Amino acid sequence: MVTALELNMVSKAYDGTCVVEALSFELGKGQIGCLLGESGCGKTTVLRCIAGFEAIQAGTITINETVVSSPSTMLSPERRRLGMVFQDYALFPHLAIAKNIAFGLYRFEENERAVRVSEMLDLVGLASQTNKYPHEISGGQQQRVALARALAPNPDLLLMDEPFSNLDVALRERLCIDIRNILKELDMSALLVTHNQHEAFAMADVIGVMRTGALEQWDTAYN
Repeated sequence: MVTALELNMVSKAYDGTCVVEALSFELGKGQIGCLLGESGCGKTTVLRCIAGFEAIQAGTITINETVVSSPSTMLSPERRRLGMVFQDYALFPHLAIAKNIAFGLYRFEENERAVRVSEMLDLVGLASQTNKYPHEISGGQQQRVALARALAPNPDLLLMDEPFSNLDVALRERLCIDIRNILKELDMSALLVTHNQHEAFAMADVIGVMRTGALEQWDTAYN
């Protein structure tokens, strides 16, 4: 199995208080992983460390065989080839959907950018909404736009922080399946953080159960 992400004995502390301790796991290329646990267990901190928003005190974080974080290494977030979907979607309210998706494509030529945005709109089923603004579409559609924007630069790894928590139950369950299918179609490696067991089971190939900064188990949903 080709490894997309590896954490080896990662520890993170704030003001001397350890919030993540000796955490290790691997995520294979094309796999969807999930860190599952209650609020305050350290799962979002792990995601922020992987993204490069937080430094680590011990261990290593490796993405596609490149060490991006260690006590002596801190590759900046924009150099990690990551996509990020936030809990509140973080869409730009003053930009239409197409321009939100195009935001991270500044290195692309203008015609390449237009083609990529069109591909992403088709992928997430929003080709008819291209000129609308975020406030003019539903929460589920906003989440799809956030996903399309994160996927547009073709990242090596997608990170999702409680991406469905603002949606009602029926929409959440449907979107879980839809987004899993999209990621599988792209053979995209992804890591999801959630406190919702149903989301974890619907989305992930492999799940890490977290408690008080440690990993209790990293295994298939079935196991």
